[in-house]
Amino acid sequence: MLTKLKKENAMKKTRIHDTDTGSPETQISILSKKIAELADHLKKHRKDRHSRKGLLQMVADRRKHLKYLQKKNVRRYNKLIKTLGLKK
Repeated sequence: MLTKLKKENAMKKTRIHDTDTGSPETQISILSKKIAELADHLKKHRKDRHSRKGLLQMVADRRKHLKYLQKKNVRRYNKLIKTLGLKK
């Protein structure tokens, strides 16, 4: 589970201004943290199908946010990819 402290740390890396909680960058960074935690869970519990479905939905959601950001601002997209260490 993503705690409030972990969520804040994820948002600090990518936020545009101090009170930013809804920009694509922050949403993608939060989703990336959730995906990483859920992937670790699924390594231990291989037969947890419900969590696997949730993971796939989060990955699809993150992909949609990345696609949106790439269309709107390529420079911010490239910076985010480099910051989070994601593949293009």
